[in-house]
Formats: sequence, C-alpha cells, structure tokens
Amino acid sequence: QVQLVESGGGSVQAGGSLRLSCVASGTIFRINAMGWYRQAPGKQRELVAIETNGNNTNYADSVKGRFTISRDNAKSTAYLQMNSLKPADTAVYYCYTIARLSSGGYTYQYWGQGTQVTVSS
Repeated sequence: QVQLVESGGGSVQAGGSLRLSCVASGTIFRINAMGWYRQAPGKQRELVAIETNGNNTNYADSVKGRFTISRDNAKSTAYLQMNSLKPADTAVYYCYTIARLSSGGYTYQYWGQGTQVTVSS
C-alpha cells in the first residue's frame, strides 16, 4: 500500500502564493506519476497538474503560467507552487500518484486525504 500525505494548504488573499507538498510512503517499487487534483464545492474533481516519469507535465488551462509542479524522486515528494492565486482556485487539493509496488507488477492509483486552499478577494 501507498500513503500520501499533503501539507501546505491554507488561506491567502488573491494574488498571493502557496506551496503544497505531498510525500508518498509505503512499499513502492516505482512512482510513474504524481500530481494534484482539486474539488470545489458542488463541482467535480479536476486535474490541476501532473508530472510523469521523464519530466512530462500537464496542466489545467486555468492554472497554466501560475502553478508549477515539481518532484523530488529521491524523497518521493511532489510539490505544487501556486502563484497569483484567485478566488476561483479555492478548493480541496488532492495529491495523486500512480505507483508500481513490485517489479513487473501492476500499477495502482492512490489519493491523499486532501488539503484545503482558500483564496479570498
């Protein structure tokens, strides 16, 4: 099993910045991807940013140019630097990973418990 623990959420005024962190732990052979999703009240969960092996990244159009995802593979950690925050960014942010638990084994998806980000105008 894999556990994901997020940190760094909080409240900030519009235009401010926050940095989210997510640490993966457990019996992990290889992490194939780590990323962030978010869910605002009354809305579906949506992809924010994800980085796959080979440093390929994908961002939601709404955050391009403002958010940056990065990974520290040695620490099994992903970060989301969020700048120029807007009230529309208010949501619970979930860390997400696709990991292989053994050589030649299947890959599985895991989710963190979520961290609240609130941006006030």
